[in-house]
Amino acid sequence: MSLPRRRILSLLPALLTLLVAPAMAAGPTLLNVSYDVSREFYKEYNLAFAAHWKKTTGGDVTLNQSHGGSSRQARSVVDGLEADVITMNQHNDIDVLHTRGKLVPADWAARLPNNASPTTSISVILVRKGNPKKILDWADLGRRGLQVIIPNPKTSGNGRYTYLAAWGAAITGGVSPEAAKALVTRIFANVPVLDGGGRGATTTFAQRNLGDALVTFESEVPLIKREFGDHFDVVYPSRTILAENPVSVVDKVVDKRGTRKLAEAYLQHLYSEEGQEIAAKFNLRPRSAKVLAKYTQAFPKVGTFTVDEVFGGWTRAQRDHFNDGAVYDRVIAAAQPR
Repeated sequence: MSLPRRRILSLLPALLTLLVAPAMAAGPTLLNVSYDVSREFYKEYNLAFAAHWKKTTGGDVTLNQSHGGSSRQARSVVDGLEADVITMNQHNDIDVLHTRGKLVPADWAARLPNNASPTTSISVILVRKGNPKKILDWADLGRRGLQVIIPNPKTSGNGRYTYLAAWGAAITGGVSPEAAKALVTRIFANVPVLDGGGRGATTTFAQRNLGDALVTFESEVPLIKREFGDHFDVVYPSRTILAENPVSVVDKVVDKRGTRKLAEAYLQHLYSEEGQEIAAKFNLRPRSAKVLAKYTQAFPKVGTFTVDEVFGGWTRAQRDHFNDGAVYDRVIAAAQPR
């Protein structure tokens, strides 16, 4: 039976990404559906894992990638895109595979160490070289006359982290929820365009030269500088959010396709010393204390908080802030351009 036209359209972004993904080799195939700005990391990790699989099993493997705004990617899997594994930057976009499709068990995050998050990152502020607007912290992003580039929190995990980072930094700094909401409203009043994902926001800021600041993951900063030149400085806020990068096998898919062993090995290898070293190379903060100790200059210590600590977890944060009619919608309605 053919898919309804609406479902086909919802799958197009992920399918188009998949079509251009390079085949690694012959043999069994695995599809990793991931968020927008992780593509370079997984390109290199896939090469390493294919070699590891060959060495340990004697067989070849074909590894494909699909990338886009995290929530769109998750919805594509729910709608039928057959991902063997899903690798996201927030737990909410894997929880939805259980709540809407029963594709994974409710306790999926307990199956791997560190809440099934082999790496982390933090939200930072990228500014033009020399920081001409003297942007030092979240509050500065709400000043009149600035333009701030942030991806859409409705479709992007990067965007949600930015919103929660600014709100949470205010709360942990001792202000009231009303004052935190007012700050976030001022920040989003300075956003000239809401791109669908982190990569689109990067292009807007670095290639189109729109905006005075881009909020992005720390892991993305070196990639931006390599691609667009050393025209930017990174600002570490006084407090920021710890972004966990959770991963999961998509149980219904791997059991149907007979790829569970391959998919589980793919995710477990992220925790290996080789996987953690590749993560650090792409400026993702490794969970391994041994590997992290080698890269102290790349990962400055900064005060962080988690979604669990400030917002009661991703399920509650989604309900309170990002569901239709929740706080974010009211923020956008009040955030008149200035």
